[in-house]
Formats: sequence, C-alpha cells, structure tokens
Amino acid sequence: MTLTIYGDRISGNCLKVKWTADRLGLAYDWVDIDVVKGEAKTPQFLNVNPSGQVPAVVLPDGRTLSQSNAIISYLAEGSDLVPADAYDRGVMLEWMFWEQYTHEPAIAVRRFQKAYLGKPDAEIDPALMVKGKAALARMEAGLAGRDWFAGAALSLADIALVAYTRVAPEGGFDLDAYPTVKAWVARVASALPITG
Repeated sequence: MTLTIYGDRISGNCLKVKWTADRLGLAYDWVDIDVVKGEAKTPQFLNVNPSGQVPAVVLPDGRTLSQSNAIISYLAEGSDLVPADAYDRGVMLEWMFWEQYTHEPAIAVRRFQKAYLGKPDAEIDPALMVKGKAALARMEAGLAGRDWFAGAALSLADIALVAYTRVAPEGGFDLDAYPTVKAWVARVASALPITG
C-alpha cells in the first residue's frame, strides 16, 4: 500500500502536500476531492477525515493524518526540508503557524471568494484585503536580506507560505507591490518545481 493523498488542486493547502511529496520523491496516489461540490462532506470521505476537510492522507500502514502543515511536517521528517539547526527549525515552525493563523485566513479566503465563488469586490469583507496586504508586507520584511524564510535553504516554511502567496493576485492582491516576495515566489517555484 502506498501513501494516498486526498486533495483539491485549487487548494494551496492540498498542493503543499503534493509539492512536498514530489520534492521528496515519495510515491503516492492522488484522490481528487472537489470541495466546491461538497465532496469533502460525503460519508466516504468523512471516514478518512471526520473534520470534512482536505488535505488528508492515508499512510501506507492505514493510519490517517490531516491538516496541511502537520502532514508536510510528517512527510519531511529527517529530510533537508527541515533545518538541522534547532533555532532555524523553530523559525520554520513560527512561519508555518503564522501562515495558517494570519496569512491563509486572509489571502486564501479572499481568493476563494473572488476567483471561485465569483463574488464582486463590493461583496467581499474589506478587512480581508487589509489583512492580506499586512501579511504580504510582513513577508516582505521577513525576507529582507535572505533568500528563504528559515535557514539557508528551502524549507517547509517556504512551501507553506508559497501555496497561497503565488496565487494572491487571484484574490486581488498585487504582488508587484512586494518585489522581494515576488522574487522569492519565483525562487521557490524553481526549487520545487511547483505544479498543479
């Protein structure tokens, strides 16, 4: 039995798992779950993840795991995607927690509402734009004088953060206003490479 990844390819959270598995050369089966059609709420999928969210994985031994950053941390354990230095690992985790608490709830939510639900800007909570711009500004400052977010090489922090940053324009965010972030997105895309 191989690793099975349940995910929706429009979801940055799901793509994080795919990109990590691809970068590590892991064999896996991908099962498409269309969240817009409610496929994450079917009885079959709820047996995999009772929270009804993607991504979720079934490990070769049959155990399951959900939450994107938990999954990529599990998959990358002992790899070069996790810095060897304890402080750098802490910085990596700091960015990964921040990504889910501050970045994703603004940028990903606004992108989903605009690009996938087709809401006009006037119907989208204006606080999402304010919070998203603040998140991008925080990233711009965090990358000052560095190529990567944690340590001297690509880490899980970069994979976690690039997932929705690269598609932020779909939510109405102008990455040209954040040139260091924009250059970093290209650097991460070259290092993975990023595929849908």
